[in-house]
Amino acid sequence: MPRYILNAVVNNEQKVTATFAALADPTRRRIVQRLSEQGETRVTGLAKPFRISLPAISRHLRVLERARLIERRRCGREHFIRPRPSGLEEARKWIAHYAQAWDSSFDVLDQLLETAKQKEKIR
Repeated sequence: MPRYILNAVVNNEQKVTATFAALADPTRRRIVQRLSEQGETRVTGLAKPFRISLPAISRHLRVLERARLIERRRCGREHFIRPRPSGLEEARKWIAHYAQAWDSSFDVLDQLLETAKQKEKIR
C-alpha cells in the first residue's frame, strides 16, 4: 500500500476517533446541539444553561475545536462559537459504511432463516 494512502487512512481514523471521543460526553453533545439550533453564539451565552463553570465550558469547547466540530471567532474580548457541520462528515461516512455492512449481514441471515424454514416444511 503506498505511503500516502496509508497516511490518509490513519488521518481519517484519527478524525473519526476524535469526533466520537468529543461526542462521548453529554455536555459536549448538548453544546453541539445548542449551536446547531442557535448558530453562532457568544461563549458566555452558550455557557448559561449549564451548571458548570466557565473554565469547564472552555475545556469542553477546546475538545470540540480539536475534533473540528466547532469554530471560534474572536471580536475584541468576546469569543463567538459556531458549529462546523463538515466536522461530522468522516464520522457520518464511517457509520454509513458499517450500517450498510450490517444491513447486508442481516439480509444474508434472513435468507438463511428462510431456507431453513423451507427445509423444515419439506420434512
